[in-house]
This record gives sequence, structure tokens and C-alpha cells, in this order.
Amino acid sequence: MKEAAELANYLLLSFKIPKEQEYIEFLWDAFETNYTHGKYQFAFLAYHMLTMSFIYFNIWQIKQTEPKNFAMGLIGFGKDIEKSLLDATSPFVFSTVNERSILRFLKLIACDNGKIGTYAKLVDDRNESAHPNGNIFYSTEAALDIKITEILRVVAEIQTHSKPIIEDCYREFLLHNYDPDEREYSDAADQIREVLIHGNYLSQKDIEICLCFDVESLADRPETDAMRELHAALVEKYKSEAANSAA
Repeated sequence: MKEAAELANYLLLSFKIPKEQEYIEFLWDAFETNYTHGKYQFAFLAYHMLTMSFIYFNIWQIKQTEPKNFAMGLIGFGKDIEKSLLDATSPFVFSTVNERSILRFLKLIACDNGKIGTYAKLVDDRNESAHPNGNIFYSTEAALDIKITEILRVVAEIQTHSKPIIEDCYREFLLHNYDPDEREYSDAADQIREVLIHGNYLSQKDIEICLCFDVESLADRPETDAMRELHAALVEKYKSEAANSAA
């Protein structure tokens, strides 16, 4: 159970939309309740849904940061699906697409076919567990714990591939949000929370990437001092949280 909680560091750090927060909290509650009561197969189903939410958040970051590449990734989808995904205002719209198909977008962060095939196996495992086939695949705590370890390995791998996207996302945030008179919120902490974190569905793990961003790479910009101040506000607010998650 303790290892399973690590997934929370890969999910949205804070929610702007209460309905989405309620949904994620419901899945965690379903996982913990079923795990505690030995209903491991149902606990796996809830954990799988949390994992797919993580994948949707990662694909949303691609959509936000590299819209042209995201649009290219829609080749092969039907026109209705293509329009739905391009117009999406929430990552959860991706749930309307077959899970195996949505995994194709991970090619945009350099996940090769071999890795995506491994990730698709998790979808197959979910499908087998969710159908009335007379089998209980996770009848023991040990069996589920092995699967959770496998899932967390996959999640960490996808997060590693997402690092360049998060770095680009944060660079663009600094470049376009350094001026308190021009941005949506004059207070830096509010701008970080609402525009950076909520807008891009960033997780604690994503914030850790932002914290390590080399602000001096923007030193040739005339606004570099203002960008340093914005980055310093991120560090002040979230560095201790990053340390706690790593502990």
C-alpha cells in the first residue's frame, strides 16, 4: 500500500476544477478501500484508472506545449475524434478514445513501439480483470503489489520521456508571464498555480523538473531579472514540497 501511494506524486498537484478533484479522490478511495478489504482485483481496476489519468495529463501537456506535433499525432483518427481532441478543454476528453489508441501519442515524447507495447499490456490486464471471465487475477496482496511495482516502473519511464516537454512548457511560462502588469494575476504564486500548474495539469514530479530549470539559459533576454523573480517564487513555494515527496 505504501509503495502504491507514490503514484500521487505523478498526478495533478492541485485542482482548479472541483469535479476533477472529486474524481481522483474517488478513485483513490476505491483503491484503498478494496485493498484494505482484500478485494485486490477491484483495487487494481481503480489503480489502473489513476494510471490512465496520469497518461492523459501527460498527453495534455503535449497538446498544450507542442500543438502542431499533437495535431500530427491525430493522423489516422476519424474526423469527429480529431475535432473532439483538438477542441478538448480537459485531459479527461481523451477517455473517449480507445486506451490502446491514445497510447500512440506517447510516440511524440520518443516512446518507441516496444515501450508502448509494454504499456498496452497494462490495458490488456485491465480488460481481462474487468470482464466476467471467471478468473480472479489478483487474489492476493502479493499479486497486486507485483503489478503495482510494474505500473510505477512504467509511470516513471513515461515521466522521464516527458521531461523535455515540461522544460519547454516552463520556459514558455517564464517568457510570457514575467510581467505582473501584463499577466492574469499580479501575484507570482497565483500565476504559477493557475496558469502553470492548473493550465498544464502539472504534478509534483513535473514541478521538480521546473525547479531544476536553468534560468540562466535565458540570461540574454532583457527581461531576465523578472524571470528570475518568477522562478524564485516557484522555488519558495514548492521546493519544500519537492523535498518531502522525495523523502
